[in-house]
Amino acid sequence: MTQHSLTLIVLAGGLGSRFGGNKQIAEIPGLGCTIMELSIADAVNAGVSQVVIVINKKIRAEFEATILPRLPKSLDIVLVEQEITSIPTKFSSLATTRTKPWGTGHALLCAKPFVHNPAIVITADDYYGASSFEIIAEHFKHNSQWAMVGYPIKDTLSKQGGVNRGVCKVDQQGYLIDVVEYLDIKRENNTLYGNNPHGEQCEIANDALGSMSFWGITPRIFEYLESGFSEFLEDNDNGVTKEYYLPDQIQKAIKNTFQSVAVYQAQSAWYGVTYRSELEKVSKKLYELHHGRTNNKHTCSNAN
Repeated sequence: MTQHSLTLIVLAGGLGSRFGGNKQIAEIPGLGCTIMELSIADAVNAGVSQVVIVINKKIRAEFEATILPRLPKSLDIVLVEQEITSIPTKFSSLATTRTKPWGTGHALLCAKPFVHNPAIVITADDYYGASSFEIIAEHFKHNSQWAMVGYPIKDTLSKQGGVNRGVCKVDQQGYLIDVVEYLDIKRENNTLYGNNPHGEQCEIANDALGSMSFWGITPRIFEYLESGFSEFLEDNDNGVTKEYYLPDQIQKAIKNTFQSVAVYQAQSAWYGVTYRSELEKVSKKLYELHHGRTNNKHTCSNAN
């Protein structure tokens, strides 16, 4: 087994229902590659040598044909399929009525067999900026606790509709106190509102940070994810629509086992695509950001 000092885990198993297709493999006009490939390039520059990509089996063939050949040959790349049936045997009946993936917590859990060292966890359709990978890589040179890079929620909204974000509370020492998934976050009359886990619309602080699923984790997280997933399946009898969110499980680890999660303020802008109508605008920003990076050997092969 090859030893790695730092792994990148890319969660690319979502269905992209609001986008209307497989946004994980949607190419950026002008760059000839996906957002995920830009993130992988930034991760490699920060010291990542292994990439574990959690995908939906529906995109595997296209992924292997178009994206894999463009990735650095030096990388140890592992493709993992997030299957609805990948659940404990005692809950197998729940999979018969399930049509959507189980969520980001389950997606990360699927990567467990291949991760044996500190890792950066991201989602495939978000661009976080090169500095965020450098921040977490530097963190793990000196620390063994988990970490995250937080982005101001007010800077991650969409003009096309509401967004879902893990809203964070940070203590004076820079550690995460609480992270709660809020749905359908929008700005109304210069105030942020979102639906809490109880379905209630609440005001969100204007300077609140969102997790944006940029985490620094160690293999210990898989212990929490396994036990938490069984509890999730026990508590949700039909298992048809509810999702097992990663931020919820990190919050439980903080509260129940005093797990420390260092929080770093993002130094780069975040760009993401929730709706297909956003692709053109985001593509323009990313093209401007990466155009001319001819000296970066890990930039997408068609980008120059």
